[in-house]
Amino acid sequence: MPDAITLTVDGYRVSVAPGSSVAAAIAVQARENRHAATARRSVSGAPRGPLCGMGICQECRVVIDGVAHRLACQTVCAEGMSVITGNAAS
Repeated sequence: MPDAITLTVDGYRVSVAPGSSVAAAIAVQARENRHAATARRSVSGAPRGPLCGMGICQECRVVIDGVAHRLACQTVCAEGMSVITGNAAS
């Protein structure tokens, strides 16, 4: 098993431990690149992020490898994965 998995979040390379969720990778990217740790924005533009962590609230929806509405809290990171959050899309 590799020591780290590398993926991109909004165009930034991020390395996380194997088994990490995409929500965790978004948080790492936010900390390393000083961006708001959010996957989506509300109708008024306020930042939103994972709320329940169980896939019920769907506040963590992102685009993963071109597929929209994937749940970041329920998706395990894979090598080379591309994630686009609401920050990049807005």
